[in-house]
Amino acid sequence: MLYHFLFPLADQSILFNVFQYISFRAAGAMVTALLTSFVIGPVVIGWLTEKNWGQVVRAEGPATHLRKAGTPTMGGLIILAACLIPTLLWARLDTDTPYVWIAFGVTAWMGAIGFMDDYLKIVRKESRGLIARYKLIWQFVLGLALGVFLLWQPLSQYQATETMLPFFKDLSIVFVPAVFPLFVAIVVAGSANTVNLTDGLDGLATGLAAIAALTFGIFAYAIGRVDTSTYLGVFYLSGAGELAVFCAALSGAAIGFLWFNAPPAQVFMGDTGSLALGGAIGAVAVLLKSEFLLLIVGGVFVLEGVSVMLQTSWFKFTRWRTGEGRRVFRMAPLHHHFEKLGWPETRVVMRFYILGIIFALVGLATLKVR
Repeated sequence: MLYHFLFPLADQSILFNVFQYISFRAAGAMVTALLTSFVIGPVVIGWLTEKNWGQVVRAEGPATHLRKAGTPTMGGLIILAACLIPTLLWARLDTDTPYVWIAFGVTAWMGAIGFMDDYLKIVRKESRGLIARYKLIWQFVLGLALGVFLLWQPLSQYQATETMLPFFKDLSIVFVPAVFPLFVAIVVAGSANTVNLTDGLDGLATGLAAIAALTFGIFAYAIGRVDTSTYLGVFYLSGAGELAVFCAALSGAAIGFLWFNAPPAQVFMGDTGSLALGGAIGAVAVLLKSEFLLLIVGGVFVLEGVSVMLQTSWFKFTRWRTGEGRRVFRMAPLHHHFEKLGWPETRVVMRFYILGIIFALVGLATLKVR
């Protein structure tokens, strides 16, 4: 919005010329997201506290989590506002390059699904919240719709179903058109749900999402420039650079929320925040044709999701074979396993942050190792 109002004034003052630069607007979006979080955070937390909308802690979880019962949740509303408002302010909103609008829509949709789940659990006191299959169905509907839209309205000169492979310059994968929407749905829903699974410790999912979003912002900037993309041997997607502004806002919103979510947390994001963050990152990966890069940059999220699948599958298999279910981990997702080993919560969070940074650096290294 600021670009459309202020950049035309560059003819009158060179000062307004800075609004043409994505790097400037991305920095502005990130700072605005931080300030928005700091301003509305206390208001939202106070409102949630007044409504007595607090976290319900599972009895089978780590005993140390029982003290968190009653902590205000649904704080993902802070993340949504702190991401979407700066995006509208700082991104170019041209309809001929709808990258930002698509990412915006996916984030809002996922946030709405999460909000409904939180509302049913916290406000309506329905323990299951939004039934899991219904939640997954709506996520897949969104992913399928995005895949069909990209088939109908390709956003670049590349085939709509073509995607890059990390570490390879001249090698890509082209999906069969009939399969592509399903692939997109799996990426978006998988990203949303693995972030949701990771959101079990104070600040864990928030910080990791900030790292992943900022990393994809760097990729968006490179992929959206002819010179940089040619030099690095990646796809050039005209207009995709605006996703750097969105990613900066998303990262800033997550970091701003971390101010209140750091241990001991004053507020939890709930599914409202975790599904929105995960869906946004997944959508950006799809739009940048970098779906497989998500497996690297979001490596910790992948490990968390795989740990749950291994735990569930092995328990069911051993119960079927022996009559007694056995576990691979002391508790899943993975962060709870380390808690059960006696690690303090802050140690788990910090070490997972380190892993997240390592995965992000490996992802960035794929730009040169091709």
